[in-house]
Amino acid sequence: MSIKVNFLALSQALLALGALSSPATTTCAPIIDLGYAQYQGSIDTATNITSFLGIRYAAAPVGNFRWAAPQPPSTIFGVQQATTQPNECYQAPPGNSSTDPYKSISMRKRAISQSEDCLFLNVYTPGSEVVATPSGGLPVVVWIHGGGYNLGAANSYNGADLIVESNYGVIIVVLQYRLGLFGFLPGEAVKEGGALNAGLLDQNYALQWVQAYINSFGGDPAKVTIWGESAGAGSVLQHLVAHGGNTQPPLFRAAMTSSTVLASQYNYNDRIPEMLYSQVVEGTNCSLSSDTISCLRAADVNTLETLNYNINLNGFFGTFVFVPVVDGTFIVERPTVTISKGCLNGNYLLAITNSHEGNMFVNQSTTLDIADYVKTRFPNFGSAQVAGAVMTYQDQGSNIDQANLVTSESLFVCPTYYLLKAFGKRAWKGEFAIPPGLHGQDIAYYFTSPGPAYNNSQFITAFSNSFMAMAMFETPNDRYTPGDTTPFWNSWRHGPTEMMFNQTSAGVPDVYTFKTDMALLERCAYWRSVSAYTVQ
Repeated sequence: MSIKVNFLALSQALLALGALSSPATTTCAPIIDLGYAQYQGSIDTATNITSFLGIRYAAAPVGNFRWAAPQPPSTIFGVQQATTQPNECYQAPPGNSSTDPYKSISMRKRAISQSEDCLFLNVYTPGSEVVATPSGGLPVVVWIHGGGYNLGAANSYNGADLIVESNYGVIIVVLQYRLGLFGFLPGEAVKEGGALNAGLLDQNYALQWVQAYINSFGGDPAKVTIWGESAGAGSVLQHLVAHGGNTQPPLFRAAMTSSTVLASQYNYNDRIPEMLYSQVVEGTNCSLSSDTISCLRAADVNTLETLNYNINLNGFFGTFVFVPVVDGTFIVERPTVTISKGCLNGNYLLAITNSHEGNMFVNQSTTLDIADYVKTRFPNFGSAQVAGAVMTYQDQGSNIDQANLVTSESLFVCPTYYLLKAFGKRAWKGEFAIPPGLHGQDIAYYFTSPGPAYNNSQFITAFSNSFMAMAMFETPNDRYTPGDTTPFWNSWRHGPTEMMFNQTSAGVPDVYTFKTDMALLERCAYWRSVSAYTVQ
């Protein structure tokens, strides 16, 4: 691939340079009593931040709990040492990963074991003491990792970085959820005998856990912000539209999205989801069973993980096979339909996209013209939709240039604008453009301890503090750190106006406001008009 030289840096950004080491423990580390378990954290004396790693928030999703809604954890006696990273959920690559940047990170030997028993979260708190607060307390940021709903884990994100960037003003929760085949198996049989979108239900359950227990860590459950990148931001979108945009009681007050992805989201029993379910049934020799979901629950986990790997690997380049579906209960309709109604969970939105979101999901050696490319990526497209795409992108460069733009705009950028329009004056939009501006490269400027490529403190302050200001003060405009040079950030509806985060050719931070490109919004109007065919 022609952009291969950028993939190592991108891979490092996407998983924040691999598993993080546990902070140094001290004898005075606090103990938190959650009722069902007691956890003793550890204190990093260098940063004065306490971490609680591997807190179980739900029962192990094994046996009869496989493809079931998350269940309460059993009572654990004695004090549990929350000082090591939890098991990762089982991982799977994107389509055609033999030439894909994810391969080196998802399939390499990891320091952390993979397991079905992976419903854990990490909590990071400022200071060496944890003070329970019946009311009030610090704002809370819940981070949902990305990875196409098939990759990723909590160990890749050090919540202590965000606490430092907030001047010790927030509490951070980093959660895990079932991935791939284990978290997003579709089909009528799953609907009847289990739970669709189990991975999203895990996230929802973790957010309920935050509401119930975060006060024990000094957090305020009324001041929760959910944030994610890529599929993590896509997950945020799913929670915004959950229950038709009316989750009760509310689980968060604000949402932040970094590179929102909205993949094709079929009804759970559409042709493609049922084909996928049948493929899994056949691969586990369950075809002759009168109760296929029970047969799958009895299947060997290694057989399932092999299927998980291979089915995803055989997908179209840069795509993930196991993703959310419309289940009729948690996600009641296609997300764009709910978004268009303007009734969404949450009060405020801060959204960031990268300048070249689509490139890494397109084979840079492709010879497909735009007509063939969109027909392959969106199999429900008919001749009229294909013709519309050709007309929309015919003046946008080479075949590869057009494919890059189609992928970037249809999956990442335009869904972000759909959300911005719905939130109106309560939303802010930014663009991350530090060259080359590929998908995932912004992560290193939030979780900064590994050291971002453009290690400029002024830029990092301007960029990261906007997110922490949003979480603490419900606006990115609070300049709580001296030296923050970010200009006033108007809401997106004003103009519409965005904030650019870039650097000059001389290496100087270049942060400024600009008007959204009207031609881009016109292309997004095209994608909105065909959303029933892209199944978004």
